[in-house]
Amino acid sequence: MPQSARAGREGDVLAVVSQTGPAISFHDAATDRHLGTTELAAEPHELCFDPVQRLLWCATPYLSGVYHDNSGRRTEVTVLDADTRRVVGTVDLAPEHGPHGLALDAARGRLYVSVEGSADRPGGVVVIDTATRRPLGRIDTDAPGPHWFILSPDGTTGYATNKEAPFVSVVDLGSGALTAKIEVPGSEGLAVSPDGALLYVAAPYAAFGTPAAPGEERPEPGIRVIDTRTLRVTGTLPTGDVVLPVHTTADGTLLVGETRQEPGGGQAPGRLTVFAAGDHRRLGEVEVGTLPLTLTSSPDGRIGYVAATGSSTVDLVDLVTLERLARLDVPRRGGPGAHGLAYLPREA
Repeated sequence: MPQSARAGREGDVLAVVSQTGPAISFHDAATDRHLGTTELAAEPHELCFDPVQRLLWCATPYLSGVYHDNSGRRTEVTVLDADTRRVVGTVDLAPEHGPHGLALDAARGRLYVSVEGSADRPGGVVVIDTATRRPLGRIDTDAPGPHWFILSPDGTTGYATNKEAPFVSVVDLGSGALTAKIEVPGSEGLAVSPDGALLYVAAPYAAFGTPAAPGEERPEPGIRVIDTRTLRVTGTLPTGDVVLPVHTTADGTLLVGETRQEPGGGQAPGRLTVFAAGDHRRLGEVEVGTLPLTLTSSPDGRIGYVAATGSSTVDLVDLVTLERLARLDVPRRGGPGAHGLAYLPREA
């Protein structure tokens, strides 16, 4: 890694979930050296770092498998000490199940966890007190499968994408109520601009292997750009392929993970596509591992991290030069591999 990109990262750590590890591996952010692995029960998916309490939160939605193709739903969020890398607790959300998306309001001590619906209630978001590690309640999203969830920068509003439902759910976090639905096709990942003015939503839903119904016209893939004041789609950033993860860096640069397929249907190398903050110019693209599923970036916005579950790799990309700096291989056990990511700055 060039010195300019590596500078100032001494003591920082990158945490990576291996879904079929099942484990979280830890890597030195300055040297990429593997620091250790913490094994977990079942198959973890997403990670969230709490910089105030120095905790890692990890969601485990299923006994095994993925959305709509799993052996049963689990109900827990695992808590780890970020510095000792040890499990220090578990939050059982039962009767809620299928926890996946994690969004933290560190200032207010609240963790928001998306959960799937059941016969007697729609999907929603469970609110956890990060100090007591106890659920405080839930917010309905009026859709069966909210999978990704994000907060506005000021912590007042939450947005949940819904795979099959044709809208993004908007919730008021103060009142704990669903307040609006933004019309988009069934959607995947989402991100918000640093100033909170724009919401970026990947659509349509990645219905891999599901043929279109007779007469059905599926929308072209892309990123819907939404004005958070009017809650209207103002434009679409086109992508060549279906997108699952979306991420904005500290300066507003938009990162998009495209899943590509071979003509015969197999997985091709994925693509990280980068758009400029503000005018959304397409800055370029970098080839990454197969089936990119999670994106994050360093706090200074210089390096992007792309977890690809198909190849079980994490690609490190210099977001200034758009060069791939390194690739981390993440151990797995015959199924989905690298998934959730969290960047852990060293303790001040």
